[in-house]
Amino acid sequence: MTTTAIHVRGLEKSYKDLHVLRGVDFEVASGTIFALLGSNGAGKTTIVKILSTLLKADAGSAAVEGFDVVGEARQVRESISLTGQFAAVDEILTGKENLVLVARLRHARNPGHVAEDLLAQFDLVDAGSRRVATYSGGMRRRLDIAMSLIGDPKVIFLDEPTTGLDPEARLEVWKIVKKLANQGTTVLLTTQYLDEAEQLADRIAILHSGRIIANGTLAELKGLLPPAKIEYVEKQPSLEDIFLALVGNKASVGDRASAGSRESVEDMS
Repeated sequence: MTTTAIHVRGLEKSYKDLHVLRGVDFEVASGTIFALLGSNGAGKTTIVKILSTLLKADAGSAAVEGFDVVGEARQVRESISLTGQFAAVDEILTGKENLVLVARLRHARNPGHVAEDLLAQFDLVDAGSRRVATYSGGMRRRLDIAMSLIGDPKVIFLDEPTTGLDPEARLEVWKIVKKLANQGTTVLLTTQYLDEAEQLADRIAILHSGRIIANGTLAELKGLLPPAKIEYVEKQPSLEDIFLALVGNKASVGDRASAGSRESVEDMS
């Protein structure tokens, strides 16, 4: 039986005369990836802040794991973890020291063991003894997400987790997000990247001008468009195909182009 991890009804929020949220409704099933897709300023981060008890809505209601975000804020915080747009890591400390610090704050029984397990899980063992100031953007983001897993939260909020990352680092983060969902963690992901939502999400909600204007699976959203006229042309590799092929990424979608395949393109006219 499918359970609901996040329940949002009629959420509204204004900053003086600026109406950011104008009655937002959606639900997120447990153990799924839900993408909140929208341009800058659409209100994605505001929703995340309300759901993580960092901000109070002007109207409406929201619950996480059955707990009201206002009346039961403590229980909500015990159930969630939040990774913001910028990695919240201490650059002076090493990777392992960052993990140990959070593990102690979360009252983990064996902080050192927890840190070592996460370093291995996120392929950071070799970098664990180095100061985070020496890490690349992708490594910092992996460490940031690893820190958010301490305490086994049931729900994780990822607010634009791949902003500023190179294509290879983005793919690494995508693999981590998929693995979290496969392990039963509920993930609410905000993004402005169409391909990110397409690759990761079980359901996608499009937020525009403070309202959800569409909400469904990728197939359901594609069904909103009229039938397309199909023409066949030879596919040219994209810049991402070229980049991943040159850096030796075996999972590159450029492999399809190198096989000389022909793919269909849609002409909406």
